[in-house]
Amino acid sequence: MPVDVSVVPDARAQAQHLEEAALCILASLGRSGDELAVSIVDDAEIRMLNRRYRGRDVSTDVLAFPQLDSDEAGSARPAILGDVVISFETAQRQARAGGWTGEEELNRLLVHGLLHLLGYDHEAGPEEAARMQREEQRVSSVLREAGHPCAGDGAA
Repeated sequence: MPVDVSVVPDARAQAQHLEEAALCILASLGRSGDELAVSIVDDAEIRMLNRRYRGRDVSTDVLAFPQLDSDEAGSARPAILGDVVISFETAQRQARAGGWTGEEELNRLLVHGLLHLLGYDHEAGPEEAARMQREEQRVSSVLREAGHPCAGDGAA
């Protein structure tokens, strides 16, 4: 299966929506045959992952662990893109603060994390941040047009 979704018990209702949204995002990026893992975790787990892999001892909203190497990036063959990990608790807080639903926020974070898997990096300078924001806006619009609600304007 191209998309594998695992969730904490509180997010079970979102699993199917996330899988459908992920498939839509992959198609919009021309990566329909690629594999992706999406994990919805709690704040404690994402904090542990952030500390272990990024040296930051704080919870965060989304982490991306790419497995795609530069040779696979332009290949027509299916590839394993990597893992997107989203904190359900943080997503819910951000949704309330933004005035949108949890599903909209989860989809926004999924777009953001998936773009990181493909090499986009908003922390690499203003030009790259602008490039990533434009792509987030484009993909978010595609999601909305396909009936998958997505929060924000593409900024993360």
